[in-house]
Amino acid sequence: MSIRHLFLLSGLLALGTSPWALAADAVTPQATPTLGMTAPASSVLSLQQVLQAARQSPDVLAAQRALNAARADVLTANRAPAPTLSAGMSSIDLQNGTGGGSFWSQKRIDKSLGLDWTWERGNKRALRTETAERSAKAAQADSQDALLMQQIGAQAAFYDLLAAQQRLQAVQAIGQSAAQLARSAQLRLKAGDLSAQDAARTQIEAERARADEQSAALDRQQAAWALSQWTGLPVPAGGWQVQGEWPASTADTAQADALLETLVEQRPDVIAARERVAAAQAALQSAQALRQADPSVGTSFDHFPGGTSTRLLALRISVPLNGWERFDGEIARALAQEEQSRDLLQKTLLQARADLGALVQAWQASAQRLKIFENNILPQATQVAAQAETAYSKGGLTLTDLLDARRTLKTTQLEALAVRSAHAKALGTWQLRSAAAGTP
Repeated sequence: MSIRHLFLLSGLLALGTSPWALAADAVTPQATPTLGMTAPASSVLSLQQVLQAARQSPDVLAAQRALNAARADVLTANRAPAPTLSAGMSSIDLQNGTGGGSFWSQKRIDKSLGLDWTWERGNKRALRTETAERSAKAAQADSQDALLMQQIGAQAAFYDLLAAQQRLQAVQAIGQSAAQLARSAQLRLKAGDLSAQDAARTQIEAERARADEQSAALDRQQAAWALSQWTGLPVPAGGWQVQGEWPASTADTAQADALLETLVEQRPDVIAARERVAAAQAALQSAQALRQADPSVGTSFDHFPGGTSTRLLALRISVPLNGWERFDGEIARALAQEEQSRDLLQKTLLQARADLGALVQAWQASAQRLKIFENNILPQATQVAAQAETAYSKGGLTLTDLLDARRTLKTTQLEALAVRSAHAKALGTWQLRSAAAGTP
């Protein structure tokens, strides 16, 4: 393979058309690894597999457990006070004794069996249940937000790994051409056709290319570990081969601007904040209802052998003397928490609008930059490098100019990969948020 072919190959890599990727398309994707399973050494991961694995990550499962606990709190709140069963003995004559005979029917002891109920007033049970239900809805929105953020992070990690993978391939191609140029320079040096200084410069460039390969390989490994943290999938010994294409550099930001307010209102964190405001309002009403005393109503059956009748019935009612100001502390605390929830809602709305606005701007800017690189900068840099290779091989270009052309192509390729990765992450985040809000 000639130097010119190697540089054309590296240009194709930067444009996203990789022969390695084409070869990977022929590989049948393996089953999606699940949490806790060891991925095979030749694992091929697609974006859909990554997003699916993110659904089973520890953070998402923890949010689901919190939702289950909040739903259990609804069952606890929607329950009336349990009745109280009481049994007792009274009128025991310690001076004259209780008499002989059976303990149950003849001894002079007043035995009683009673049942008491607490009557909740002020709609306390309904308000308590409403508070728990609103909190459960907030926990459900938190669970959806945790899943969304996990998928956004996993998707960004996927594109980082894809960029690192293609960066390594491009650097390896450049390293091969640099090594071939150094070998040719040594042959020309022995033949007396090249100075020792120029031969040393080609060797330096080859060593720098080898160092760049090591750095790119390390970046790829670190990107794989970052993806593992977001998905919970163990990194196989042979690493991952991510399979996917970069999204096209198109951005319909006009439609995105029209959907901003809708997406803000339908964001899971905004929904959770609104539900917490409703829960705090119900809790405030529940605290105010504490001022209405809850009487206890009861009855008991008495048995006393020494009287005119052995079957006696007692009715009773008791009312706690709370006082009008007794629950001022509970009401004041509930009022403060209700005001705090409103403040947090306003903060969440401001943050949501700022995040989505910045996301649209980043998407638009990255799409425009990507178009410039794909349509102008990358093709020109690839053409200039190819012309420099041809001119140098025919003796019409100095070594300094050739190395400058190579460095320009390398820098352009890496910048294009960074822009392509930023555009893919911004677009993917927008698509995930739009899908979560139910918008097209």
